[in-house]
Amino acid sequence: MSLPNDLKYSKDHEWLKLDGTSVTIGITAFAAQQLGDIVFVELPKVGSAFKAGDALGVVESTKTASDVFYPISGKVLAINEALLDAPELINQDPYGKGWFVQIECSNPAELDTLLDANAYAALT
Repeated sequence: MSLPNDLKYSKDHEWLKLDGTSVTIGITAFAAQQLGDIVFVELPKVGSAFKAGDALGVVESTKTASDVFYPISGKVLAINEALLDAPELINQDPYGKGWFVQIECSNPAELDTLLDANAYAALT
């Protein structure tokens, strides 16, 4: 399994792409593979604020339902509305078209708690 080196990763299998204070979040290919065929996604409302560890939403697959968590604190700037009609994008392109939310990070120090690609690979 190839992991993009330009991303950060959480121990809960979310990935984060940093762009200044804006951060895009999704789930890793490992998580998507473990879930199986994803058939439904519940996403937060734009503008909602949250803390690290709060539930971001729910992913349902043919196998199970699983919560997705915010690895860092912030406010939701945008959601990937395409997932509402095509949740299979998560399985097909987890690091591209399968992103979940874009957020504004409210505590940049939390980014230091995340894993790089090598550390995440060792975890999985």
